[in-house]
Amino acid sequence: MPTPIGSVPALSAASATIFSIGIVFLGYWGLYEPIQWRAADVFVFVFALIGFGCLGLVPWVATSPVEPEGSDSRIRIARHLFLAGVAGIWLAVAMSVIF
Repeated sequence: MPTPIGSVPALSAASATIFSIGIVFLGYWGLYEPIQWRAADVFVFVFALIGFGCLGLVPWVATSPVEPEGSDSRIRIARHLFLAGVAGIWLAVAMSVIF
C-alpha cells in the first residue's frame, strides 16, 4: 500500500486539530465542576461526544484499504465523518453559550 498523500493527511490533521479544540472547550466549559448537571448540560456533552467519535474515526476510515486501488469511497466517507464531527463540536459549543 503506498504512502497516503493529498487529502488523507489533510483530513487526519484537520480532525486532530478540531478534536483538540473540542477538548479545550470541554475543559473550559466546566466538565469537572461538582455542581448538578442540567438537561442542557447533558445535551452539550452528548453532542460533544458524538463529534469526538466522528472525528476520531476520520483517520481510521481515510487510511483503510479499498478494493480497487484508485477508489475514493473511503475518503468520501471520511469527509462526511469530518463534517459530522465538526458540526457536533460546534453545536455543543453553541448550545453551551445559548443555554
